[in-house]
Amino acid sequence: MSILEVQDVSIVYLTGDFKEIGLKEYILRKLRHDYHVNQFWADRHITFTLERGEMLGIIGANGAGKSTLLKVISGIMEPTEGVVHREGSIAALLELGSGFDGELTVRENTYLRGAMLGYTRRFMDETYDSIIDFAELREFEDRPFKQLSSGMKSRLAFSIASLVRPDILILDEVLSVGDGAFRAKSEAKMREIIRGGATTILVTHSMEQVRDLCSKALWLHRGEQIACGTDVDAICSRYERFLAGKETL
Repeated sequence: MSILEVQDVSIVYLTGDFKEIGLKEYILRKLRHDYHVNQFWADRHITFTLERGEMLGIIGANGAGKSTLLKVISGIMEPTEGVVHREGSIAALLELGSGFDGELTVRENTYLRGAMLGYTRRFMDETYDSIIDFAELREFEDRPFKQLSSGMKSRLAFSIASLVRPDILILDEVLSVGDGAFRAKSEAKMREIIRGGATTILVTHSMEQVRDLCSKALWLHRGEQIACGTDVDAICSRYERFLAGKETL
């Protein structure tokens, strides 16, 4: 069985005017059948599978439904329709800096994030130095997390997620942060993770990263699955032609 199976997944957001009208007016409108709910389908009928060691690059313009799909895959949200089947542990970096406490130190946050990922104190004791050194934060480990720059925060988040060796690693625009040297180091770490058998999903606007790192590509547009497969270069080229106005859907 595949380590990750996404079968005909759709996600809908319901929007209404409850916040504006208040509870009393909401009840009266419901009784009068005068309350309307709008539906926004963030993703429709998404299907793909990933085997151990594969890396999927998800591409598409802003608003394509990429981040919503990642939340469903990671278990943060349940799909409105369809099924997601996962095997093994998952580490997801969906929003840089999320899951950290700004008042705690870098050291304390490292252990906190490790605990959130289900790792023991002993394992984190053994891994801590590698995490801090990879993130290049040795001189900042006793500073409050809120004093770090956004780049430093993302480096720590990536370092924890990549060095604790999850079965499935989900990265949302993480490899695009930091300076050129750290991006190169992050990409080298991704290749090491893939060789070690981890399954990885990468959301990025960099076609170069997708072509260089990914064994599969998924193109989303306004929630619809346009293309998915192992011919990564062809999918990226088609997407680039679409962005340039040289191809229509």
